[in-house]
Amino acid sequence: MKKNVHSVDQVFRILLAVILAVLIFSGSLTGFWGILLGIFAVVFLVTGVVGFCPLYMALGISTLKDKAKTS
Repeated sequence: MKKNVHSVDQVFRILLAVILAVLIFSGSLTGFWGILLGIFAVVFLVTGVVGFCPLYMALGISTLKDKAKTS
């Protein structure tokens, strides 16, 4: 599993997951939207911590800079 998520993207994903979790646990998001955004929060947290996004891989996207081009 090769990393395809840049560190800035990782921080953004983790922060978004934390914000969604706070909204869910505070009762601001309930019902269908609470469940749906809770699933997204878990996915954002996992992909942010691991640094790999399967959707990016499927679409051929990478937010990491190519080291060969910068050298």
